[in-house]
Amino acid sequence: MTKAEIIAEISNKTGIEKVDVQEAVEAFFKVIKSSMVNGENVYVRGFGSFVVKKRAQKTARNISKNTAIIIPEHFVPSFKPAKVFVEKVKNGNVTKLEAAAAEAKTAGV
Repeated sequence: MTKAEIIAEISNKTGIEKVDVQEAVEAFFKVIKSSMVNGENVYVRGFGSFVVKKRAQKTARNISKNTAIIIPEHFVPSFKPAKVFVEKVKNGNVTKLEAAAAEAKTAGV
């Protein structure tokens, strides 16, 4: 699902104009990005956490030149889904898989 499809879905479900929904979605992502750039984590209850993880300094190899490279410590964005969200995805996919298996079984008979 793309951002445009998400905007269209929210617009259809709420009756709000697509332009207004797009502004809200863009503002949401902008707040998350700026918070994470400033080193702050963002927690959305029932959905998950957008966290900044620190990667330690390490030595890597450039195999084409056969040299060692030192990669300095740095920060990377990460997402950790909430347990409730993980369970919903697991249960939702199980029913879809069971339906697909049942359909394949009836089609093969």
